Order: sequence, then C-alpha cells, then structure tokens
Amino acid sequence: MKKYILLLCAISFGLSGQNEVMTPQKLWELGRVSLDAVSPDGTSFVYGVTYYDTEANKGSRDLYLMSVKGGEAQKITDLPGGEYGAHFVGNDIAFNHAGQLHLYKMVDKTISALTDIEGGVSGAKALKMANGDIRIVFSKSFKNSKTSSDLYPDLPKAEFKVIDDLMYRHWDSWDDHEGSLVCFTDYKNSSATSFEVLIQDNQFESPVPPFGGSESYVISPDGKTVAYELKALKGKDFAEQTNSDIYLVDIETKITTNISTGMMGYDKNPQFSPDGSKIAWLSMATNGYESDVNDLIVMDIKSGSKTHVLKTLNKYDELTFQSFAWANQNEIVAGVPIGGSNHLFEVEYKKGKLELERISQGDYNYNHFEIAKGGYVVERQDMNNATEIFFLQENGKASPLTSVNKAIYDNLKKSKVEKRMVKTSDGKDMLTWVIYPPDFDPNKKYPTLLYCQGGPQSQVSQFYSFRWNFQLMAAQGYIVVAPNRRGLPGFGREWNEAISKDWGGQAMRDYLSAIDAVSAEPYSDENNLGCIGASYGGYSVYMLAGIHEGRFKSFISHCGLFDLESWYLSTEEMFFANYDLGGPFWEEKNAETYSKFDPKDYVQNWDTPMLVIHGGNDFRVPINQGIEAFQAAKLRGIPARFLYFPNEGHWILSPQNGLVWHDQFFNWLDTYLK
Repeated sequence: MKKYILLLCAISFGLSGQNEVMTPQKLWELGRVSLDAVSPDGTSFVYGVTYYDTEANKGSRDLYLMSVKGGEAQKITDLPGGEYGAHFVGNDIAFNHAGQLHLYKMVDKTISALTDIEGGVSGAKALKMANGDIRIVFSKSFKNSKTSSDLYPDLPKAEFKVIDDLMYRHWDSWDDHEGSLVCFTDYKNSSATSFEVLIQDNQFESPVPPFGGSESYVISPDGKTVAYELKALKGKDFAEQTNSDIYLVDIETKITTNISTGMMGYDKNPQFSPDGSKIAWLSMATNGYESDVNDLIVMDIKSGSKTHVLKTLNKYDELTFQSFAWANQNEIVAGVPIGGSNHLFEVEYKKGKLELERISQGDYNYNHFEIAKGGYVVERQDMNNATEIFFLQENGKASPLTSVNKAIYDNLKKSKVEKRMVKTSDGKDMLTWVIYPPDFDPNKKYPTLLYCQGGPQSQVSQFYSFRWNFQLMAAQGYIVVAPNRRGLPGFGREWNEAISKDWGGQAMRDYLSAIDAVSAEPYSDENNLGCIGASYGGYSVYMLAGIHEGRFKSFISHCGLFDLESWYLSTEEMFFANYDLGGPFWEEKNAETYSKFDPKDYVQNWDTPMLVIHGGNDFRVPINQGIEAFQAAKLRGIPARFLYFPNEGHWILSPQNGLVWHDQFFNWLDTYLK
C-alpha cells in the first residue's frame, strides 16, 4: 500500500478524540445503514447495518429492530455473511440468508429456515395466509440454453463460447446460460423443499436483468395473485428495447394477464393496495429511453381502468417518480428527485380529486421509506453524513432514529456545502453545489475540482458516495464544484432530455460555466483546477480535455467513453446508445454526434496530465475505452497513468481496491494541483 494510505492510517488512529477530517479509511469504517421494513401495526421497524473488514476484503450485514419512537436497537441476527430483504410476517420477521428464507420469531427469539430448496432462492417474500400457512414468492435461476459441455461433452477442458445473438454479456458478467424466474412455495410445518414456477416460458427472465430484484414482483394481500415485471424479449430485441410489462398470475390456475399491454417503455415495481383492489406501478412511455419520465400508474383491478398520476395532475413536464408506497386505499407516498435533492410527496384523492403535496424539506436526500404510525420511517443522507434512519412526521418534521456513525462524525470537521445558482452560456440558472474544505479560510487559495456527473441522467443530489465522496475530497484541501448540468432530473423534463443527442454540446458549456464562476472567486486557485468524473462523467473529462482551453491542470477519468464509434460496437444495452447518440455511426443522420461530440477527435488538443481508471469486467463501457485514452495521452507525450482493476466492473466494490482507488486518486491530484 502507498505511503499516502499509511500516513492517513496514522492520522486516523493518532488523533482519536480530536477534531479530524474524513479519510479513505474512515469511509470504510462507517456502518452502512439501510432500512428494510416497518411492522404491520406501524410501531417498529427492522433495518440492517453493513460493516466492512478491509483485511478480509468483505462485508457483513446484520439486522436490528427498533421502535419508531426511537430508543435502544435490538440486534436480531449475527450470522456469518449477511441478512437481506427483511420483512414482517405477522409479528415475526423473515429474511434472506445464505440462499434460503429464514424466520426470526419474536416470542422466543429463535431463527429457523422456512425454505430448504436445492440451489437456493433469491429475494424471497413471505405472507401469512388465512389458514396459518406461509406463502413464499421468490426468484430462482434455471438453465435456459446449452453450455459448452452440452455442445462438446467429450472435450471437458475446452474453454470457449458460441455466440449467435446480442446480450452475450451484460454490465459485468457474460451470459452463463441461466435466467431467473418467479416461483412460489408454501411453508406448513417444516422447511419447504418443493416449489412451483409461475412463469412457464424460461426463455424470458423475471426479475429483469441486470439490476432487477425483489421489487420486480409482489404477492397480493390475500396471497392468491402475484404481480411481476417481465421483459418478453431476447437477444437483439432485448438489447434494443426497454419494453417491459406487468403481469398478473393466478397462483391456483396459472392464468396470466398482461395489464400494461400497449405501454411501450419500462413498467416496473408493482404494488397492490392494502385491500388488493388496486395495483400501482412505475411506467415510462418511450420504448428505448431508459431515463424517460417515470409516471405512476394506478389501476382498478376489477374494471381495468388506469390513472396516470403525473399526466392527471398536469405535472408530466415537471416531475418524475423514483419510488412509491401505499399509505392507504386512497393515498400513495412517492419519492421524487427535485431541485438537487430527493424528497417525499403525498398523492391522494380528496373529494374525488387527485392532489399532490410535498412532505419533506431541506437539502437532504430522503431515499427508501416505509409507512409507519403517524408518519414515515425513512433513510436520510447528505453530503456530510452517510445514511441514517429518521422518523418523518406528516408535517415534514424529521427526527433521527439511528446514530450508527455518531462516534466517527462527532470527531470530524464538516465541510460547508453551498447551494449556488450559476448562469449558463444560454442564460439559464443552474444549481451548482460547492463543497468547501473544513476550516475554510476565504483569505486563502484552494485548488478546485470540477466534478462531472455520470448517467448521463442522474441528479447531482445530496448523495453520500463511498467513492466519489465530496466530504472526503474537501477534507484533502480541495474545493469541489458539482453542477447539475443539462441532462439531469429534478429540474423538469426539458432540462433532463436536453442531453440526448447533444452529449458534447450544451452540457460541456454548462460545466465550463460552473468552473468559471467559482474559479473567479478570490479563494479559488484558478491556476490549479482539476476535472474528474466517471461513466458519462468520464466521457466529459475526455471531451473537456480537448476543449478546455488551458483551464485545467489535471484530469481523472474513470470508465469514461473515449471513442464513440468503437464504444457503440462493444457496449451491450443498445437502446441506450441508440437513444442518446441517435443510433449507429454509419447512419448519415448521426454524423454530427460522431464527428462533433467524439472525444477521440480532439486528442490533438490534449496537453494536460491524465489519470485513466478502468475495470476489466466493465461491459457497459468496455476496457478498450480506457486503454485507448491512456495510449493516446502517452503517444502525445502527456503525463498519464492507467489504473486497471481486472476483476471490477463499472464500479469499485472491493474494500481493498477501494483504498487503492482513493490512494491513486489523491496522489495524482496532489502531484499536479498542489
């Protein structure tokens, strides 16, 4: 490990009890808190805390139980590995562990397995039936195509793949000839070992890969019906389209009905109303556009009539939903990105009229939430604090329930976070976060970093990242400038959609407007400006390297797109490339995108040191993009370094790799900006 990390370790342990600053090691010491569920009576909740052991290079998650009024938490699991997806089954708590569903019994505090299914289950959900049985819905992997050993059983040591169609790899993994299907079983008196599959055609998958999980399916309150999301497409069609649908299947008869026929974008996250008479889900209208407005659809199951909430409220051009939960038969609470933060809104029928009212306030991200007695139990974070769980009253007042990381934060100097409006080159107001070092002195000059957001449509909110951590960057003596440039949600549909087919246009001018505004301040060292980002943010770094006109003294690009033509022919989800770039480079209508907005075509202007970071298992932005950028810089005679993680994908997930990442990141910045 580098001297930089060893020094930070000495600082971390040597100043215990004094005012300290955030370090990479402290980030990994933080407990990562996440909410699971609230009890049926709304008076208690279960949550998990994950701690990472950097020496063992892995983490473990345990479950805790607490009253919504606060008080001492009760630890209910301490098993090796981790426990996930906890939810209440009557008064008891079910959770997933080691590939099976388990039950924690409140009366005697014992844990027993509800399932013992060969090969294991994923994302299991349980419901107590009227007869006392426990019905369990889950997903399970099944073989869906021939493997190499099937094709050549007499050549067991041969290593190869025969590829006939697209989607042969996805995000960070190759096609393994298996797919997930939704299944169910009933627990009676002993662990369930048999099950039934609810999706009969195993050529399609549910949950929808690569990120679909237990939110993709749900069981009705009476236990008789399951709703699930399915993208009934394969190969090239799957790669080019986003059209998924919501299906209802009768568990007894297996009769299946598509309830979103004709709705051509993503339809996901189905949830039944408390009495089961209605079902709601999130829906995008445009096939092939993964960042479209998420409307909330509410359907009366008996009549089939649907209400499109945002369109009914005339808010379709202003807002988008990212999550929701039923509060009662006529009220839904929804998570909405707005104005640089994530907040909760109430959607309610009042006197037959649909109304929308904001609940939470402030510069915080209110993320996953559950309905509780008298309010909501919700995860909250901001740029100076990792997630803790709060109780949010219906009037918007929030009070903390957990304080897992209090001991660490009590000894940390916090950063000042400023919410600043910057005028863009076309006269728009752009919200830009400016994060200052602890003990900021306006009479000093500080090196300043422009942060370029990925996505591209992903709001720069009050998020707390364990890699792109603004608190950590500021603690090392940098001012961080994080603009909500064109192409981000939370500022209306027009602002969000402005990025598509204009990747290297107005968004780049927005970046430059932000850094120019802050670097003009007397406390910003305009001679020591850096530019950093990942994914589309990494693309932005490469693009700005060719057009920045001497502003920056250092660049860092993680998993950035460098050559749009070669990227188009090596990425996997073609709907993203087709919508955002306009389609393939050989079509004349897309000529401007590939000639005007392709970073490789500006390499002749590169003149600034660059650190390139890439993962070997990144199939969204394949490794050749990083290799080509690094090689171009070296051939240009520019100081450059290539940081390669062979077993990481689009993100850095391993604790020890994460420490190396931060060590290289700050060493590079310190070399060229201080």
